[in-house]
Amino acid sequence: MPVTKPVGSGPARLDAALLTLVGVMVLGGMMSYLDATIVNVGISTLGGEFHATLATIEWVTTGYLLAVALAIPLAGWAVARFGAKRMWLLGLSVFLIGSTLCAFARNAEGLIAFRVVQGFGGGMVDPIMMTVVAGAAGPARIGRVMGLVSVPITLGPVVGPVVGGLLLDHFSWQWMFLVNIPFALAAIVLAVRVLPADPPPSGDPVPFDALGVALLSPGFAAIVFALSRAGGDGFGSTKVLVGLAVGVALFAAYAVHALRTSVTPLLDLRLFGGRGFSASVTTMFLLGGGLFSLLFLLPLYYQQVRGHTVLESGLLLAPLGLGTLIGMPVAGSLADKVGARRLVPAGALLIGVGALVFTGSSPGTSQAALTAAQFAAGFGMGLVGAPTMGSVYKTVPGESVAGATGAVFILNQIGASLGIAVVALILQGGGSHAAPTADSFSDAFWWPVAAAVVVFAAGLLLPGKPEPVPAAAGAPEETSAGPEPVTGPT
Repeated sequence: MPVTKPVGSGPARLDAALLTLVGVMVLGGMMSYLDATIVNVGISTLGGEFHATLATIEWVTTGYLLAVALAIPLAGWAVARFGAKRMWLLGLSVFLIGSTLCAFARNAEGLIAFRVVQGFGGGMVDPIMMTVVAGAAGPARIGRVMGLVSVPITLGPVVGPVVGGLLLDHFSWQWMFLVNIPFALAAIVLAVRVLPADPPPSGDPVPFDALGVALLSPGFAAIVFALSRAGGDGFGSTKVLVGLAVGVALFAAYAVHALRTSVTPLLDLRLFGGRGFSASVTTMFLLGGGLFSLLFLLPLYYQQVRGHTVLESGLLLAPLGLGTLIGMPVAGSLADKVGARRLVPAGALLIGVGALVFTGSSPGTSQAALTAAQFAAGFGMGLVGAPTMGSVYKTVPGESVAGATGAVFILNQIGASLGIAVVALILQGGGSHAAPTADSFSDAFWWPVAAAVVVFAAGLLLPGKPEPVPAAAGAPEETSAGPEPVTGPT
C-alpha cells in the first residue's frame, strides 16, 4: 500500500521507483558526456593513427558537436510526438551504433562521419533524460532529483579525461569507443524494463515546426562551429565571422517566426519573459562556459607549465570531480528547503575563489593549494548546477518542460563552446599562435573568475526558499507510490 502524507507536511520522499528511474536515465546520460572528453584527450593519438593533420582530425570533435547541436532542438518535439520511451531508446541505439562504427573506422573521414552519427544520438539522449525525470519528480522533489541527474552533466566531462588517459595508456585507440558498448546495451535493456510505456496518442498529433527546425538547428550548429574554430583561428578569421553571422541571422529569423507562428514553436521564446527562467538559463550558459574552460585549461596547465604527463594531468583533475560529486547531492538535498537563491551565489563564490588561485599560480606553487582550489571550484559547481536546473522546471508550466530543456541545453552548449574559444585565444596570445606561457595561463584563468561573478549576480534572481503549502481540512493526500508516467507536452 503506498505511503501517504498530508499535503504541506514536508517534502515528498524520493521513493524507490523514482530513484530507479533516475539511475537508469543517468546511466544513459553519462555516456555522451564521458565520450566527448574521452575523445578530446585522444585527438593527438587519432591524428597519428590515421596520418591526418590536426586541421582534419579536429573534426572528430567538431563533427560530434555539430551533430549534437542539430539534435538538441528536435528532442522536445520528438518526445511530444512519439513518446519519451521510444525516443530515449532510439537515441541510445543511435549512440550505440555510432560508437561501434567509430571503433571500426578505417580512415579519418570515416571516423568523422561515424562521430556525427554518434553525436546525433547523444544530442537526443540528454534533453530527453531531463524531460522525463522532471516530469516524474514533480515540483516538490525536483531540487533533490536534479542533484542526482546533474551527475552526467557536471561530472562526466571531469571524469572523461581521466578515463581517456587510462585507456590510451593501456589499450588501443579503439577502446575510446568500445567502452561505450556495454554501458549502452545495459542502458537500453534497463530502459525497456523501467521506463513507463508511452501512452497511446490522444487528439491531433503535435505539429512539426518545419520552418523552426530549418532555422534553429542550423543556426545553433553555425554558432557552435564558429566558436569551435575561434580558439585556433581567432574571432577575426573569415570562417568564424561567417559562422557567427549566419548563426545570428538564423537565430533572429527564428525569433520572428517563433513569436508569430500559429503552431507550437520548436522552442517557445516567451519563456524568457519570466525573470526566474531567464536567470536560470543565463546561469547554465555561464556554468557551461566556466566548467568547460576549466576542463580545457587545467590539463594543459599541468602538462605545459608543471611538466606532467597526459595521464598524470587527467588524474590531477580528480579533486575537481570529487568536489562536484559531493556538492551536487548536498545542493540537491538543500534546494527544496532553502532555495536556489542562497545556494547558487555561494557556489559561484567557491568557483571564483578556486579559479582565482590559478590566476596567481606559477611552476613553484604548492600542489596542495591547487588541489584545494580545484576541490572548492568543483564543490561550487555542484552547488550551482543542481539548484539551477531545478529552478528551470519550477519557473515554467508543465507543458513547457520539453521546450525549456531544449533552451537550457542549447545555451549551455553555446556557453561551453564560447568558454573554450575565449581561453584558447588568450593562451595563443590573441591569435598569434605563440606557445602558451605561465603568464598566458594566468590570464586565461580570469575567464572562469569573471563567469563566476556573473553567476553570483544571476543567482540572486533565482527562486528563493519555497513557501510551505498549508494543510487544509479535508485536503487530498499526496502519495509517494512512485513517479507518474511521463507523457511529454501536448
